[in-house]
Amino acid sequence: QVQLVESGGGLVQAGGSLRLSCSASGSIFQYQSGWYRQAPGKQRELVASITSGGSAAYADSVKERFTISRDNAKNTVYLQMNSLKPEDTAVYYCHIKTKYGVDYWGKGTLVTVSS
Repeated sequence: QVQLVESGGGLVQAGGSLRLSCSASGSIFQYQSGWYRQAPGKQRELVASITSGGSAAYADSVKERFTISRDNAKNTVYLQMNSLKPEDTAVYYCHIKTKYGVDYWGKGTLVTVSS
């Protein structure tokens, strides 16, 4: 079992920045990690992912604005969010997938971007 705890959400004005952190209870260096988000009335969507080797991928809507990274020594995954827009408002969830295909989710952190 791996527990994930997100932090760093909050209220920010459009154009501002936030950095989300996802702290894992155990070692995650060999797992794929990612950030998802769910806005009110919408389905959960993948925002960014990073492989165990450090290769990152992004949704088109956040490319050039968001950066995912990981610190394996700290068992932590980050999401740096710049140039935030009101449409980025959502609950952001941390996710990992083990090499056995098991999914783990955090409880989420709310990001609110005001116009």
